[in-house]
Amino acid sequence: MEILYEDNHIIAVNKQVSDIVQGDKTGDEPLSEKVKQYIKHKYNKPGAVFLGVTHRLDRPVSGALLFARTSKALTRLNDMFLNKDIKKTYWAIVKDEPQKYSDTITHYIVRNQQKNKSFCYDKEVKNSKLASLSYKLIASSDKYYLLEVDLHTGRHHQIRCQLAKIGCPIKGDLKYGFARSNPDGGISLHARKIEFIHPVKKEAVKILANPPQDSLWDFFMLTES
Repeated sequence: MEILYEDNHIIAVNKQVSDIVQGDKTGDEPLSEKVKQYIKHKYNKPGAVFLGVTHRLDRPVSGALLFARTSKALTRLNDMFLNKDIKKTYWAIVKDEPQKYSDTITHYIVRNQQKNKSFCYDKEVKNSKLASLSYKLIASSDKYYLLEVDLHTGRHHQIRCQLAKIGCPIKGDLKYGFARSNPDGGISLHARKIEFIHPVKKEAVKILANPPQDSLWDFFMLTES
């Protein structure tokens, strides 16, 4: 487990594609429990360890994930996420080049809980919620394109659904129209960066997470460095 940031109030880790953030019906050990065990052993803490989940990443998604180590930090971070005071930046590898080099796209999303899938519409429909994000093309290989994505809303599968809607499904994302799965079972969507004012120290914090190691991500990391 890669620790990206740690102090007495918060801790951030680099989630791998196999990790689930919280327990679910699979029964697999969640990342939240792994972080608790890390804290317990590192600081030799007796009894239960407090850890607050402030946000989530889909299981096939990798990247920066922020937890609260105190109830005070959890309350403040929850408010900051609600008020959009925390900026999350994602990287997505897509097969097809978007029509525009950069753009802000807006759709209306309907979540189907039975299928665990969201559907994008150009106009408002029944039970839909407004979804908005901005993207820009930051690198390309001979077959793929790397997009940097900033979320303006936090809808279910939003980036996956919206990019697919504009003809750019994410590499490995069978659920949203990509032809083949990735070897590791994940998708090429990575939470690259989280930026915020520390909820207790009131200092600017920027947390960077490197993507999983494979030849394509490695190529794009070299391109960006």
